[in-house]
Amino acid sequence: MSLNLEQYVSEFSAQNINGEHLLQLDGSKLKALGMTSSQDRAIIKRKLKEMKTSLEKARKAQEKMEKQREKLRKKEQEQLQRRSKKADKCSSDATEGTNEQ
Repeated sequence: MSLNLEQYVSEFSAQNINGEHLLQLDGSKLKALGMTSSQDRAIIKRKLKEMKTSLEKARKAQEKMEKQREKLRKKEQEQLQRRSKKADKCSSDATEGTNEQ
């Protein structure tokens, strides 16, 4: 409707075309849905391309954030392990010192 193509809404609804299905449509499928105007198909295809590009950018950004979180989690885990080893060493050194006395 935002593209001023509301004349196709009823057919898309009747065919249960949702967002996921919409992204899979190409020119021939649009034509089969009753979109006979090549200009209208071009508008939809251009908008679908924009949407796919936006989705891909969002997916990549999400993956990047997940990698950063994983890297940070690993770094924190390594720091905890170092602290634990250091504490064990200090404890061990203190025990050895007591045993020597």
